[in-house]
Amino acid sequence: MEALETVLDPELGIDIVNLGLIYDVLTDDDYNVFVRMTLTTPFCPLSDHIIEMVEEALEKVDGLSETGIELTFEPAWHPEMLSRVARIALGFAKP
Repeated sequence: MEALETVLDPELGIDIVNLGLIYDVLTDDDYNVFVRMTLTTPFCPLSDHIIEMVEEALEKVDGLSETGIELTFEPAWHPEMLSRVARIALGFAKP
């Protein structure tokens, strides 16, 4: 999750973890990692770029063997998935 927190949404400038885009991070005994995630909209023009940034962030994690990413829109993302940090940054909540 720390590596994924380094991936910023290019439009919002907030990391994908606090945006609530990460649904699951699964690892196994062979140090393979699988990320199931979403985007704020299925029509995101930067989807390929965001996935590439996720792959790059995971490649920097020492000891991982293989990585996999599944992009899903079930359930659909909604603003309630934002963390408190993201809500404050976007002006939806007071500090």
